[in-house]
Amino acid sequence: MGKIIAIANQKGGVGKTTTAINLAASLAALEFKTLLVDADPQANSTSGLGFNPKEIELSIYECMVDNISPAEAIVQTELPNLDLLASHINLVGAEIEMINLENREYKMRESLGEVKDYYDFIIIDCSPSLGLITINSLTAANSVIIPVQCEYFALEGLGKLLNTINIIQSRLNTDLAIEGILLTMYDLRLRLSNQVVNEVTSHFQQLVFDTIIPRNVRLSESPSFGVPVLAQDADSKGALSYLKLAKEIVEKNGLVGA
Repeated sequence: MGKIIAIANQKGGVGKTTTAINLAASLAALEFKTLLVDADPQANSTSGLGFNPKEIELSIYECMVDNISPAEAIVQTELPNLDLLASHINLVGAEIEMINLENREYKMRESLGEVKDYYDFIIIDCSPSLGLITINSLTAANSVIIPVQCEYFALEGLGKLLNTINIIQSRLNTDLAIEGILLTMYDLRLRLSNQVVNEVTSHFQQLVFDTIIPRNVRLSESPSFGVPVLAQDADSKGALSYLKLAKEIVEKNGLVGA
């Protein structure tokens, strides 16, 4: 049975989609059957894997609102072991359309429950908000990864997100765990980056991943080519960092990768 990991932070620009795409690709490279779910109306994970969101006919939106089976909506990517459940702009309206639905917080859990057994990992790219779609994602997930950028105001909003996670743990998903806090956009040359690393690790200790994601040109470029960084430049610092993160998660979950 697959482990569902949500990548969440309501603060934009923290490397959430970059992490979702490249972690999913790295798990697939380690020969784990992986599904990436794009639960963000901006559909950046969808385009980042080479699909045009405007041409997507069935997406996570239809699965949640129209009860379409995700098996009909899932598409294969060019990478072995990596599938995608895409997003498109219609997802913006899903929160309004779902507001009167019974069990509206559980729609994603119900959908993914149909395909969970086919995958080792399901990675959900959450939208940068704490709305109903993100609540659905966290209710469906076994755990959550919180990307935090090594920049000023890094911890801003983190308390709010942790509070939301606590509420979901108490009311909707008692099994939700924090997989880890991931430090991103690290620049070795900047004193500020090192200060943030020290601040976050001293405050959250064991919750922080050992892997730190550096600022990397290849990581920034790869979405424009519609591929994960691993497919563009497997030897780049960005690719190696996400591979290291994938191995850390695999080890933490007591699994054996390729």
